[in-house]
Amino acid sequence: MKLISREFIRNIAPQLDLLNTIGGGVAQPKLHVNQRPKGVVLHVAMPSVAAEQFHVVLNNDNLTVYGEFRHQPEDQLAAPLFVQKLNLPANLDLTSINATHENGELRVAIPFKDANQQREIDIRPS
Repeated sequence: MKLISREFIRNIAPQLDLLNTIGGGVAQPKLHVNQRPKGVVLHVAMPSVAAEQFHVVLNNDNLTVYGEFRHQPEDQLAAPLFVQKLNLPANLDLTSINATHENGELRVAIPFKDANQQREIDIRPS
């Protein structure tokens, strides 16, 4: 005799996750930064988090990556899954940030500024 059906478990699991998160539980993403010749790539691995749940916000030289849980996309109530804040160094080109999501991993690519760009400064008479 089955007391709990699979459909019931599928329907109740998201609410339990939300209650756990609201009650203080958080998800721990696997986060690492790879330095490449052309820039850096931030990897945030959370296999159970969909691309729509990730957010990447740049404010001056601070990059915030966070995930939120909503039972339905149109729900007003959202619970934070994780928040990661990074202070970005001056040698990164913040105007060319690119973010992709593939196979449960968010990748944020930030290229280096072109350090070899040489220009002559005009000298104006005073």
